[in-house]
Parts: sequence; C-alpha cells; structure tokens
Amino acid sequence: MARTKDPAIRTLLIERAAHMLRTREPITLRSLVAGTGMSTMAVYTHFGGMDGLWKALRQEGFTRLAARYDSMAGSEDPVRDLTALVAAYLDNALDHPDLYQVMFDASVDLEDLEAADSTLDRLVDTARRAGEAGRFHRDTRPRRLAVQSWIIAHGLVSLVTGGPLSIRTLDNGPPMLTALYIGAGDDPDRCRASVEAGWRVSDRVGV
Repeated sequence: MARTKDPAIRTLLIERAAHMLRTREPITLRSLVAGTGMSTMAVYTHFGGMDGLWKALRQEGFTRLAARYDSMAGSEDPVRDLTALVAAYLDNALDHPDLYQVMFDASVDLEDLEAADSTLDRLVDTARRAGEAGRFHRDTRPRRLAVQSWIIAHGLVSLVTGGPLSIRTLDNGPPMLTALYIGAGDDPDRCRASVEAGWRVSDRVGV
C-alpha cells in the first residue's frame, strides 16, 4: 500500500539533511531520521531513497529563491528592480544558510536544471529591460550584467554565511552595484537613487 506523502515531513528531512551536510555530520538513512520519530521508510516515501533526497536537497534552495522572486512586485524602474533581486538573493541565503551552501555543490545533481537556471534568467530579463529603457549602453549584454550582479551577491553573502565577516559586509552591496551599473552606462545620480530604492526591499540589509 502506498504511503501518504506529508509536505511537512519532506521539508523537515530536507532541512535536517542540509544542516547535517553543512556541519559535516555523517548522513545515513538512520542518522537522518534519528530523533525525529520517523522511520527510514519516510525517506523512501518522500524521495525514493537517498539519491532522490540529494537531488531534492539542492533543488530546494533554488525553489525557495524562485518563490521569493515570484513574491516580489516590479516597478517602472528596472535598475531598482535588478537591485531588488540581488537584495532578495541575499535575504534568501541568510534565511536558509544550510540550503544555500548545498545550492552550489556540483557533486549533487539537480532535479530540474531548467528551474534552477530560471532564477538567473530573472536577473537577465530585468537587465534587458533596463537596457531597453535606455539605462545602459546599447552594446551591454544583459546576461553578462546579470551574472556580474549575481557574482557580487554571491561573493558578499558567502563571506557572511561562511563565517569570516559580519553581516555589515553586505553594506558593500550598493556601492558595488552602483559602480557596475554606472560602468554599464547608467546616469550616476539616477543610478544611486535606483540602487538605494531596490536595496531597501531587503528586511536585513540597509543603505
């Protein structure tokens, strides 16, 4: 008889596995469910086994990032919106530090590679919209600018979630993004105002 899947149990197992991986605890079927009141069958019911768990684990980080992006309201200012996506990326990583570390573990497969790519595509589309609005040089490549924005976000948050630097390190985000977008052709004063407005969507980082 098929067992009923429980979303709460699935989430618990994913978050527990992510934490164990981040803290370098050995992960086996038994250690994963130890102390949870569940049997090892729960892993098979929700993931089909440990291989399925690993794929779901890495995917979950991108799923939550995509959900955060989907919850955001756009504006008529594409540079503000591009900055807001960067700030949301930082918030998502700080909210889910265990999953964030697994997101970029290439040794673990993804369930849906296209779904993961779509999170970067959100930045690419917004950068393209900014170019079409005349904010950037005509020869600016949206994907390159999106990747550069992501690199800034990833570098900053990795230094914070990884431990060596404090959360105030994130304050470097606005000047770095401003320099990047001015270099791409945006008007300096207008760019600063847009970046500051976009950065304020975060509930953790300030300007």
